[in-house]
Amino acid sequence: MKTEQATRADLDAETESPRKRIKEMEVMVADVVTETPDTTTLVLFTGNDRLEYRAGHFLTLDPHHFTALDRFTSFLEDQKGKREPPRAYSLTSAPHEKHIAITIKEEQYVSGVTRYPPLLSPLLVRRTPRGTRMRITGFTGPYVLPDDIEQRTDHLVHLVAGSGSVPNFAILKDSLHTGKKLRHTFIYSNKTWDDVAFGALLQELEAKSPKRLTVVHALTRQADPSVFGSKVRPGRVSFELLQEFIPDPDSAIVYVCGPAIGVWDKKAAAAKGEKPPQRFMEHAIELLQKLGVSHDRIKRESYG
Repeated sequence: MKTEQATRADLDAETESPRKRIKEMEVMVADVVTETPDTTTLVLFTGNDRLEYRAGHFLTLDPHHFTALDRFTSFLEDQKGKREPPRAYSLTSAPHEKHIAITIKEEQYVSGVTRYPPLLSPLLVRRTPRGTRMRITGFTGPYVLPDDIEQRTDHLVHLVAGSGSVPNFAILKDSLHTGKKLRHTFIYSNKTWDDVAFGALLQELEAKSPKRLTVVHALTRQADPSVFGSKVRPGRVSFELLQEFIPDPDSAIVYVCGPAIGVWDKKAAAAKGEKPPQRFMEHAIELLQKLGVSHDRIKRESYG
């Protein structure tokens, strides 16, 4: 899942296979699943059972295709002096599943902090009923497993925060379904237990494959301590937690996805003569480097 400002310019420089996959198609919303109070999964019917994509890919939605947003789109374009770009959303679904799906977290406008109000995510999360038709462009993106992943490692670590869980959840489902010889550790950071998307599904996958999957939660603002335990930890992802669940940093490969310092964060900090504070991505990479995970064994995808 991506945010309003994410247009994939902040992805790794690594490029994808030269095969052309991007095309525009019309889809219909077949189901709407509420994941958390501000997060919704849209299950999309395409009429095509043979869509070619890989777990971790994303699709894009152009706000100009939504007539309900015409006046807001025009206003923002006047304010910014440029055309509103398409928004990218990671696929929640895996290729073996019947329908494609995306999961969207509603962004909030915070006075004095957020430069512009979000345009598309409130509509998708709150006002997109079943039967809605829309045009999508898909599928692409470098945040996928390489074909030789089993030769590179036997331990894949998913280090994610908030909506960053979306592409990793798809990668996890695909890997377990296809029988790849990988052990997965899914380290998932959120504010509270109520903010955890796919919680029940992750628990179900772990119960079905206890030797292949370990799910660990880190909750930064959880008020009720009764939820904590060996796999639900208080506070941010820490060095000690990573050290515990990545015992061999030389052999593991880590896929990191979550919020990072954005353009407006940098501009706001520069105006104050300060450095922007770390967000999840910068914090996670710093801890992984301290742990000894080499740069070439870290794959990242960020938004901000």
